[in-house]
Amino acid sequence: MPVFNIAVLPGDGIGPEIMRQALKVLRVIEKKTDLSFELKEGLIGGCAIDKFGVPFPQETQDLVLKANAVLLGAVGGPKWDNLDFDIRPEKALLGLRKLLEAFANLRPAKLYDALLGASSLKPEVVQGVDVMVVRELTSGIYFGEPRGIIVENGERVGINTLKYREHEIRRIAKVAFETARRRRKRVISVDKANVLEATVLWREVVTEVHKDYPDIELSHMYVDNAAMQIIRWPKQFDVILTTNIFGDILSDACAMLTGSLGMLPSASIGGKTGLYEPIHGSAPDIAGQDIANPIATINSVGMMFTYSFDRPDLEVAIDKAVQTVLNQGYRTKDIWEEGKTLVGTEKMGDLIAKALETCL
Repeated sequence: MPVFNIAVLPGDGIGPEIMRQALKVLRVIEKKTDLSFELKEGLIGGCAIDKFGVPFPQETQDLVLKANAVLLGAVGGPKWDNLDFDIRPEKALLGLRKLLEAFANLRPAKLYDALLGASSLKPEVVQGVDVMVVRELTSGIYFGEPRGIIVENGERVGINTLKYREHEIRRIAKVAFETARRRRKRVISVDKANVLEATVLWREVVTEVHKDYPDIELSHMYVDNAAMQIIRWPKQFDVILTTNIFGDILSDACAMLTGSLGMLPSASIGGKTGLYEPIHGSAPDIAGQDIANPIATINSVGMMFTYSFDRPDLEVAIDKAVQTVLNQGYRTKDIWEEGKTLVGTEKMGDLIAKALETCL
């Protein structure tokens, strides 16, 4: 019986309550398949600061390095906003991604037919949308040096550096083209090559890598135009390949195509261990109220089965279970509409777990 070691990092805010729903899915899969999971929980983010004084303590680092996959909830909250920048909860995310060498962040945005009315865009614009954002995750402006706040000529100056090495662009481009081969074979690479030299290099290297993928259609788009086109005509996109900061922003825009940030999972891969998490934040304003949407976290578990455990059939089953529950009219608050049945976080998790039993 295959046994997979999973590091479970619930984090802050709504993190623990959405993580509980993800674990319900794992228990169903254990019951219905020959797979077994060894779950070990660790602290990260604000809760780790409270106990250890740092957002990403050594014992959590050791835990994730021994795992076959990492499930993360969310980190951060106003409680820790006044801390020094270097020890805020969000620094743990950068440290975790760097430690795992997870340089490729895959963020799918697919609109379920049942949620056609939940999107703020016209149904004819968003129906059938299925976009995969491939975001470079361990370099770019979030990691570039020099950085910081200095005093220059008597005033404060903030500095961040957009920096990409050729090999970093090359490896993320390969992930995008390989991903496109499993989809509709189209890649749009998003940059700002008209004004940013780092993305001039980005465009050049992506074009070079494309020579090894003649079966894939490649085009380039400036990020400002891409932001507009995602809203204007989202169905033109299959795979969006882009930098760390642009991917961070554009994937949140894609979330609104699906109706809510609470619908979007992610996988961070390419290194020692895959990291799986919803793209939304810790939402401290709704934490503990049983209203958070757990679907992004549950679908992140699905991505874990595809990219870490080579069981894409289980991702398909989880996706089918989610569709079943949505088709039955159940909704959390963020995706609720008139005529549908409003349920809380726990109930949505229970419904999806029950549906999954019939999908396996």
